[in-house]
Amino acid sequence: MKKLVIAVMLSGLSFTVSADIDQYKAEAKQITGAFFEELKGELGKGLKAGGPVSAIGICNTRAPALAMEHSQSSGWNVARTSLKLRNPDNAPDAWETQVLQQFEEQRARGEGPDALVYTEVVEDGEGKYFRFMKGIVMPPLEKMPCLMCHGEDLDPSTAAALDQLYPQDQARGYKAGQVRGAFTLKKKL
Repeated sequence: MKKLVIAVMLSGLSFTVSADIDQYKAEAKQITGAFFEELKGELGKGLKAGGPVSAIGICNTRAPALAMEHSQSSGWNVARTSLKLRNPDNAPDAWETQVLQQFEEQRARGEGPDALVYTEVVEDGEGKYFRFMKGIVMPPLEKMPCLMCHGEDLDPSTAAALDQLYPQDQARGYKAGQVRGAFTLKKKL
């Protein structure tokens, strides 16, 4: 009889953990969506005000500020990362590097951008964390102007502005459909 009670308790515990994971995943998706929409809006304003050079300046200052604002308001660590960095402060850790490589493999197999989501509970020396990543795929230029600053053929003034702000920039040469990087979120459990 005791074994049955233990099994039921473990089953209930398993359900609770699973429900929490689903809740964390939903929350991370919501935060990522809000961060993306705000960043897209800020960059759109910059493009209208002064073209790609203006947008680069906004991305340099507003993207980190928006990530910090979303981190503070949500209790999550909110950031962006990539295998080809523009800003060295966004360098991926080992876990993020593996997930980014997985996203590139998924795209190479023909999986769509919506499939580029990964979650995991990980443990390190500081505790357990729920980790979430959502891939960023380069859209066609006519859909969003990302390729104006991340594409293959950059305007010379755009390239010069990037060289000035990001002397070690690796985030150029993309084509539509390629994985640019990912939103990455982390929450201590």
